[in-house]
Amino acid sequence: MERILSTYRFVNQKLAASDLATAKQAGFKAVEVYCRAHHFNYRNQQAVRELGSALGEYGLSLHALHSPAESEGSARNDGGVPISISDTERIRRLDAVDEIKRALETAETIPCKFLVQHLGYGRQSADQRKYDAAFTSLEHLVVFAKARGVTIALENTPDELGAPSSLQHFIAETHLHELKLCFDIGHAHMEDGVESSFDAMRDRIVTTHIHDNHGEKDEHLLPYAGTIDWKAALAGIAGAGAIPLVLEIKEQAAGTPSLDEIRAACDKLESALGK
Repeated sequence: MERILSTYRFVNQKLAASDLATAKQAGFKAVEVYCRAHHFNYRNQQAVRELGSALGEYGLSLHALHSPAESEGSARNDGGVPISISDTERIRRLDAVDEIKRALETAETIPCKFLVQHLGYGRQSADQRKYDAAFTSLEHLVVFAKARGVTIALENTPDELGAPSSLQHFIAETHLHELKLCFDIGHAHMEDGVESSFDAMRDRIVTTHIHDNHGEKDEHLLPYAGTIDWKAALAGIAGAGAIPLVLEIKEQAAGTPSLDEIRAACDKLESALGK
């Protein structure tokens, strides 16, 4: 198991070289960077260069970018405005696409495999108008990402719009077959269940988000700290081949989980996977 850490663990602060040093000390080989301007200002070329330099210093690669969920500094918005590629209002949708393009430009400086993308923002019901809007957005974003060596992976989210079956149906209906999927185990646990969700997404999964919860809230706990049946979950994942496991946890209290707790959780996952 290649250890990959999402910088969501540090999302409430500016991403610093010391955070990447922590990732390295915990045995991680790569990171997924969460694109939120106060955390990582992807619009600022100096910030992008500094990230690339720090990754090189600690021998880490950029596995993925997590697409921005808020517009911060776009041409039409002052900042902090939720964005969605499935917004049925054309101007807001164009703002969302522009913001995501700016994040994708990071790959022009730092090689990156994937952009993890939500279809919507917050909990949304399935609506054909929203799927049509998402198609219009992704038709352009897929090409923009490919030109920078990036594959877009749609993430299952705890709502109807981003449900595993909905994502598969969306790709089949739009023929955007270059789209892939990011399996979020915590979101699956909150909705249809881990095993059934994974099976529904299996053939297009290229990356994951690994975290735990108690089945009600998106807590982003360390594995084994919630109620996911990890033995069953990992058996299914292991049977699907070499799928990257990205630890996407968040700070629960100041300084927690600790470096030792993060390392121990990864060791336990590796042991369960037999790797």
